[in-house]
Amino acid sequence: MSSEKIRVGIIGANPDEGWAARAHIPALRALPGYEITAVGTTRKDTAEEAARRFHVPHAFTDARELAAHPDVDLVAVTVKVPAHDELVRAALDAGKHVYCEWPLARTTAEAEGLADLADDVGARHAVGLQARFSPAVQYARDLVADGYVGRVTSVNVYAARGKGAGSTIAARSAYTLDQANAAGALEVGTGHTLDAMAHIVGDVAELSAELAVQHPELTVKGTGETVKATSPDQVLVNATLASGALAAVHIHDAKVTAARTRIEIAGTEGDLALVSGGPAAAYGVQIGSLILLGAQGLGSSREQLPIPERYLWAPDTAQETEVLNVAQFYGSLADDIRTGSRTTPDFHDGLHVHRLLDAIRASAATGRRQTVARSTGARERTVARS
Repeated sequence: MSSEKIRVGIIGANPDEGWAARAHIPALRALPGYEITAVGTTRKDTAEEAARRFHVPHAFTDARELAAHPDVDLVAVTVKVPAHDELVRAALDAGKHVYCEWPLARTTAEAEGLADLADDVGARHAVGLQARFSPAVQYARDLVADGYVGRVTSVNVYAARGKGAGSTIAARSAYTLDQANAAGALEVGTGHTLDAMAHIVGDVAELSAELAVQHPELTVKGTGETVKATSPDQVLVNATLASGALAAVHIHDAKVTAARTRIEIAGTEGDLALVSGGPAAAYGVQIGSLILLGAQGLGSSREQLPIPERYLWAPDTAQETEVLNVAQFYGSLADDIRTGSRTTPDFHDGLHVHRLLDAIRASAATGRRQTVARSTGARERTVARS
């Protein structure tokens, strides 16, 4: 890179709505190591308005032109999942680093192709499994590794999102109801939650699963249109971890009240519980604020564990609920790009989660327990910063 800062081009930077405007742009603007130099949308008016509103010099409607521009070092892909494959390939073809939101791709075959291409190009690649960068998740991971709970014996996960509650859905989310778009409760809610769980206690080795659509029709807010749902809104997984511990996981959408996430880790010496709260509790573990509870010793009561300051490195201006984990991810990614370290999940990690979801689908379809192999090329990660 010729610039002192990492120059970012954001594909999907709609100025009025979307994840880029809510999380990526405020995160990047708060971090001194980055500069947003280009934004792209499919329409000239929205691209130019995004550039004006966010004070960005370049606006594009062609993703390849954005990726090829000499003022762009890193391309962030923040659009709907079906477009990820084409847009990530455009960035890699230009030889640029890439941050792609999760899910990495619509299918595992697409994800595998992107991981292979990224390795061939040699650019740094990252997939937005940002729950790993929640301060509570980081601290829980270290406590487990340090023996706080002793040997992990079981994990219980309950994650309920509010999306679809009351049989209505926002227009921008209606596409997630079609399983062909790979952005429903299985891909997004389960993918993020199981990745966070595995980051703390280790990989799933084998599993059995059930899937269901309990809300087959929803009404689009504002239009009254009826949309049929083919993407599962209920996911049940019984798993054995690589360590031999057992995990019971229930993830679902359309929770009418008290949508939330809770991950309980039991061990031979104590236990931990990550619990969501606040206004984003209904959005999932990757977004919602988490507190950490813990107890050690027979019969002890859980207490909230203060999270050490070293796990919160995002600037004060990036500590809004939806921004924090993304900002912490970008902070680590900057270190990776500049030093060659590997602290952020890459496309191989994303490919592993895709294969984990495939095992869930296969078990639900066949009624048979499935083995989950660790993807070749995936590496161990740590997110602690000195």
